[in-house]
Amino acid sequence: MVRTTISDPKAPCPLDLVNRQFKADRPNQLWVSDFTYVSTWQGWLYVAFVVDVFSRRIVGWRVSSSMLTDFVLDALEQALYARQPERDKSLVHHSDRGSQYVSIRYSERLDEAGIAPSVGSKGDSYDNALAETINGLYKAEMIHRRAPWKTKEAVELATLQWVSEPVRYFVCEA
Repeated sequence: MVRTTISDPKAPCPLDLVNRQFKADRPNQLWVSDFTYVSTWQGWLYVAFVVDVFSRRIVGWRVSSSMLTDFVLDALEQALYARQPERDKSLVHHSDRGSQYVSIRYSERLDEAGIAPSVGSKGDSYDNALAETINGLYKAEMIHRRAPWKTKEAVELATLQWVSEPVRYFVCEA
């Protein structure tokens, strides 16, 4: 198994503004983010998702061969481009405490975009349950059903098709 969440206990960390309440009254009020891993014949890949809690839709995603901050930043950039949220901190971005999400670059980008950061407590998957649900559905509905995966390109194309399916709503009761 691949360890995807590596937290730095010394890194400053945003507060948990969500407190397991994955509810929103409007679009661009709360986004949740996480990533998972996929085994291919070429090695491990990582797939990040950004989900709008109100619509329960994936608004950003990225496939990468590394777990560096750039890869989750790319998924965030796609969400920002697609949704164009207000820059007034009325949007909360919630994630786990993975080093990518609490990195200086990621935190600075959230601040530049006027987004309030939020992270769950250490070692508690329930604190990011909606994002974890997305990962589970992605693996169950697509990755495990169509394995083995040969290339990054094959995973990217299949992920694009999975994300783009007309009805994809995610429900999570924490």
